[in-house]
Amino acid sequence: MPRGYRDRADDSLLTLLGDLPELVTNLVKAEIDSAKAWISKTAKDAGIGSVWFLVALFFLFWAVPVILVFAIAGLSSWWPVWLSALAVFGILIVAVLLFALLGILKFRKVLRRQNPAQAVAQDIRIVKEAGDDEF
Repeated sequence: MPRGYRDRADDSLLTLLGDLPELVTNLVKAEIDSAKAWISKTAKDAGIGSVWFLVALFFLFWAVPVILVFAIAGLSSWWPVWLSALAVFGILIVAVLLFALLGILKFRKVLRRQNPAQAVAQDIRIVKEAGDDEF
């Protein structure tokens, strides 16, 4: 038998009704704890996703001078300089794409997580379905 559960088949109606306030209190406390955990996880993941976007913006910021150096070196027709500028620009763009992808993945994780309001709605649906099956 799972921990915390007992067979209530032989309990009287008054005993079951007497236990109802405690059960409702426990359910409300569990939902509040679930909401706190959800808020904590969501805030942490959203913060980490924001940091990844800031890192991507940092690399994008420094990519602008690199493309300008590339244009200047290309205009001066000095092959090794613009080729190096192009290589650095390509590396920075790959870094921007990588960190932006990490940020998007973190935010998708936040959006997939079930929030406490959805959990309460699901609990209410289960209770209603159980009540409808009895009659």
